Amino acid sequence: MSDCEAAIAGGRAFADAADVAETEVARLQQRYGQLPAEPLLRAMIKNEFPGRVAVVSSFGAESALILALVAEIDPATPVIFLDTGKHFSDTLSYRDRLTSYLGLTDVRSVQPLPAEVAATDANGRLWDRNADACCHLRKVVPLERALAGFEAWITGRKRFQSGQRADLDTIEAVDSRIKINPLAKWSLAQVASEFKARGLPRHPLVAQGYPSIGCARARRKWQTMPRHAPGRWVGADKTECGIHRAKWARSDPNWPQGPVGAE
Repeated sequence: MSDCEAAIAGGRAFADAADVAETEVARLQQRYGQLPAEPLLRAMIKNEFPGRVAVVSSFGAESALILALVAEIDPATPVIFLDTGKHFSDTLSYRDRLTSYLGLTDVRSVQPLPAEVAATDANGRLWDRNADACCHLRKVVPLERALAGFEAWITGRKRFQSGQRADLDTIEAVDSRIKINPLAKWSLAQVASEFKARGLPRHPLVAQGYPSIGCARARRKWQTMPRHAPGRWVGADKTECGIHRAKWARSDPNWPQGPVGAE
């Protein structure tokens, strides 16, 4: 089989898998779509995808809530943390503290391959030239590798966080996998109330004015932007890092193209 034929066959297989995921989402939505966060999580972790679902967490400003819910159901649920090499040191400390506090037993810190970083971002300043390409290198590609073998993944995303999340469903299909967003319909007030009720530790940078915490080079404080306003990347209107852009990134001419992991 030629490279061209192999690429066509691979594309067809990917499309078939994506179609299956869409069909599965319809079934899951009908059965579980209206459940509150905790029963939805329990159904996904224990009934629908036992051993085949992971949480993807940034250990950011609001991450403790979804992680606490997961830990109560099964603390051995895999948690994937994308260690981009660009995080605040406070985030790495908070990851370790929160992991211990919640009793999580399978937190996986995933990094980009050194060879790929050397080839694409040798001086470490790709974020300054092309933030999308930096996210692709340090988040999108490593996440795709980390999710190999999982059929579904859980996020803590919420509709109020940005305009692109305004219509977020609690269960969705992204390419060939199911993505579960149990807190999608929660308000900021609900999140704050639950943090307080549970006594969850906050990320230390929240007290310093950071409404959203990711890579250190990307984030601004409340003093320079409204809370949860569009444009969470310094000097850009960018609001998504790439791992949550899969549905529409392929039509964006500015987004890095090609199959994940092919760089």
